[in-house]
Amino acid sequence: MKKSVSLQARLALTIGLSVTVLWLVAAAITAHRLTAEMEDVFDDGLRSTAQRILPIALHDLREGHKNRDLTDHDDGPGGDEIESHEGREARYGDDVTFLIRADNGRIILASKDADAAIFPPFVRTGFVRTDTHQIYFDASTKGHVTIAVAEPLAHRKELSQKMLLGLILPLAVVIPVSLLAIFLAVRGSLRPVRVLQQELSHRGAQNLSPLPDSNLPSELRPISAGINQLLDRLKAAFSAERAFAANAAHELRTPVAGAIAQAQRIRSETTEELTGQRASEITHTLKRLMRMSEKLMQLARAEGGRLQSDEPFDLRTVLNMIVQDFTRVGEGRIELNLPDAPVMSRLDPDAVGILFRNLIENALKHGAHDCQVEAMLQPDGTLSVANDGPVLSADIMQRLMLRFERGSAKMGGSGLGLSIIKAITERTGMTVNVISPRPMKPQGVEVQVALPLA
Repeated sequence: MKKSVSLQARLALTIGLSVTVLWLVAAAITAHRLTAEMEDVFDDGLRSTAQRILPIALHDLREGHKNRDLTDHDDGPGGDEIESHEGREARYGDDVTFLIRADNGRIILASKDADAAIFPPFVRTGFVRTDTHQIYFDASTKGHVTIAVAEPLAHRKELSQKMLLGLILPLAVVIPVSLLAIFLAVRGSLRPVRVLQQELSHRGAQNLSPLPDSNLPSELRPISAGINQLLDRLKAAFSAERAFAANAAHELRTPVAGAIAQAQRIRSETTEELTGQRASEITHTLKRLMRMSEKLMQLARAEGGRLQSDEPFDLRTVLNMIVQDFTRVGEGRIELNLPDAPVMSRLDPDAVGILFRNLIENALKHGAHDCQVEAMLQPDGTLSVANDGPVLSADIMQRLMLRFERGSAKMGGSGLGLSIIKAITERTGMTVNVISPRPMKPQGVEVQVALPLA
C-alpha cells in the first residue's frame, strides 16, 4: 500500500522548493549581470588607464631627452617621433602593466616587471583578449606611438569568485530561514484542519455530536456542515433503531406474559400427556422470548440511555443487590468479595446493575455447575467475575463480543450478554478483558472490567 503524504508536507515542500528555486534563479541572474557590469567597469578602467598614461609618458620622455638634439613630431611642439631607449622603465604605474612602443615595434617605455611576451603586436585601437590577459590598445594622434595596457584574467576571475561567494553566503542563511518560516506558516495555517481531524477522530457510534465550526476557515465550513448533516442522519437512524428495539421489547412483555399464563393453565387443566408436554414446550419458548425481550431492552438502554449519574454512589450497594436477587431465585453459587471501604463511582446505578447481572448470568450458564462463581470488586474499581468453565481460545473470546453469538449451540441464552457489557464499557470509556484460563489456574474464564471512580 502506497504511503500517503500529508497536505502540510506537500504544501511546505512545494512552496519551499519554489522559493528556493526562485532564490537561486535570482542569484544566478544577478551574478550574470554583475559579471557583465564588472567586465564593463574593468574595460573602462583599462581604457582610462591607457588614455592617462600615454600623454604623461610622452611628456616624461620629452623631458628626459630635452638636452639631446631630438626632434618631436608627435604630441608635442615638434611632432610625435621619439627616440627609444631600450631598457628604460617608467618611474610610475607600478600597479599597471603596460608597454609603449614606437611605430617600428620597439619598446620605448614599460611598466616595472612588464612581460613583453603577453602583449601581441598592435593591430587597431580597442580590446584584445588572450588566454591570460585582457589588453587595451591605443595610439597617439598620428599613430607613431602606441600603448598596450594589460590586466590578468585571473584577477578578474578572483574578483568574480569573491562576488559569487558574497551572493551565496547570504543565501546559505536566507534559504534555510525561509524554509523554516514557510513550514511554520503552513503549519499554522493548517491548524484548523488538524483540529477538524481530531474532532472527527472522536466521533463514532457512541459519539455523534456535531462538529464545531466557529473557528473554521470558509473553505472548511462546507465540509464541516456536510459531516454534521451526515452525523444528524446517523444519529436519527440509530435512535430510531434503539427506540424500535426498546419499544418492541416493552410491548412484547405483556402479551408474552399472558401467553405464558395461558400455556401454564392449559398444562394444569389438561389430562392428556401429549397436550401437557406441548404446553410445557410453549411455556419454555415464551419464557425464552421474555428473556430475549429483556436483553433487547438492556441493550437499548446501554446504547442509548444516560450512563452517568449526577451524584457518586457506592458500587458495593448495587453489587450486593444483584447477588441477593440471584439468591432469592435459588442461585446460591455466587461468592462476592467486596472491600471494606466504600468504592464511589459516577456511573449510573442501573448501568452497573445491567453490567454485573450479565457477567453473573454468563458465568453461571457457561461455567462448571458444581463450582462457585467468584465475583470481586477491588478498591481501584476493577470488577472481576470468574468461573471454572472450559478454556476459551482468543478467537472464541473475540467472537463472543458480537451480538447473538453463543459459546455453544447447545447452550441457551440470547447471545447478547457480552454485547451489552461491551456497549456499556465503550460508551463510558471503560476497558473489558477476557482471560482464559484464569490466572494461577489451568482452566476457567475471568472477565475484568475497570469501573471509573468518582
